[in-house]
Amino acid sequence: MEAFLVSTGIVALAEIGDKTQLLAFVLAARFRRPLPIVAGIFVATIANHAFAAAIGAWITSLMGPEILRWVLGASFLAMAAWTLVPDKLDDDDTELARYGVFLTTLIAFFLAEMGDKTQVATVALAARYHGIVAVVAGTTLGMMLANVPAVYFGDRIANQVSLKLVHGIAALIFAALGVATLLGAGASLGV
Repeated sequence: MEAFLVSTGIVALAEIGDKTQLLAFVLAARFRRPLPIVAGIFVATIANHAFAAAIGAWITSLMGPEILRWVLGASFLAMAAWTLVPDKLDDDDTELARYGVFLTTLIAFFLAEMGDKTQVATVALAARYHGIVAVVAGTTLGMMLANVPAVYFGDRIANQVSLKLVHGIAALIFAALGVATLLGAGASLGV
């Protein structure tokens, strides 16, 4: 349950103001069909984060617990710093409109999420918690919590949320996980 809750919270916070959330805003404004956009985000997130969690699980099989602890601790600290860097949307993230709303969203979201901080966080969380299903379910829920309101309410909420505050909270959580991991928290989990 801890893996699910931590994954949900971290990704929901890290996603606010993230490139993929900006993409959700753009797709919502462009197509004005929220249901296929939300469905595309959901399918793309499950596929992307399942892949990322599998990589995280694979990484744990390659490293001993002591090396893994240092790698994960450093990764969470790096994620804390990266969360504080604002994202911007590339023009080529929205150039797929000829495929229809669902497929455009699915492809654009999947590609935009590759190498994104929430995907990297999913790798680290899966390595940390050894629970692929719980991590993927949590990170997917976190993505949906951040992106569904962006699709449905767009501009009405964009100006109401302090991105600096949200990113600061997410960075603190990542930093706390990093420090806790480096200090040996979770040793009973094999990390």
